[in-house]
Amino acid sequence: MAGQIKLFDSHCHLDLPQFEGKVEALLHKAEETGIGGILIPGVKREGWRRIRQITAQAEICHTALGLHPMFLDFHQEDHLHDLEMALSVGPIAAIGEIGLDYYKSDQNRDAQKHYFQAQIDIAKEAHLPILLHVRKAHDEVLQTIKKSHFTYGGIVHAFNGSENQAERYIDMGFKLGFGGAFTYPRAAKLHKLAMNLPLESIVLETDAPDMPPVSCKLSYNTPLHLFDNFRSLVSLREEPAALIAKQTTENVISVLNFD
Repeated sequence: MAGQIKLFDSHCHLDLPQFEGKVEALLHKAEETGIGGILIPGVKREGWRRIRQITAQAEICHTALGLHPMFLDFHQEDHLHDLEMALSVGPIAAIGEIGLDYYKSDQNRDAQKHYFQAQIDIAKEAHLPILLHVRKAHDEVLQTIKKSHFTYGGIVHAFNGSENQAERYIDMGFKLGFGGAFTYPRAAKLHKLAMNLPLESIVLETDAPDMPPVSCKLSYNTPLHLFDNFRSLVSLREEPAALIAKQTTENVISVLNFD
């Protein structure tokens, strides 16, 4: 199956330490097996340079830069200025990974909101899509995007909201990311979403090295496991595998405004 199709990993952290010394070999294998694109999101300022290095050396890799809501201790106000300046240095496909994470009650929600709004404004000014990280905060994220009059769309990474929230994101030009979490037998809610949402709104991702699929035997996830996620989607949908591969890849390409 893998050799006959092309997939796009819309969310993969190849810059993290788990992949140190392994990136070149992994990317070679990924291209061999049919992965035609990988989007690498930034999570904090100090990691942006490594992402740039990888994407400069690998044609299938693309850069996204952002300040993640779960890394508040690493963020400083001047990093927002650095993000604006980074837009003029080589191609950036999206701003992200940004958003709100209310999973833990001890997180500084005001600080999260501040960085989220500021990065939406930067993306809006640059006419770039955004990569959203959202936990327990979908309604607030949707409201913030709407109030910001942001019209450049993006991807909701690891989407786990309701069908109503999914429809609202889709209406705003967003695609919805599905990764390892929906490969597990007990993930009934995610299975239902993957079955019922329009194929035109779904993108595949690994979130490697995190979010391994049920089939992963390694201690960490890799881009190569994108095919495990793809097979799970194929098993849930009525469309042929080739069409699912083609459409999910085109979905990433269209929302990132690639030619």
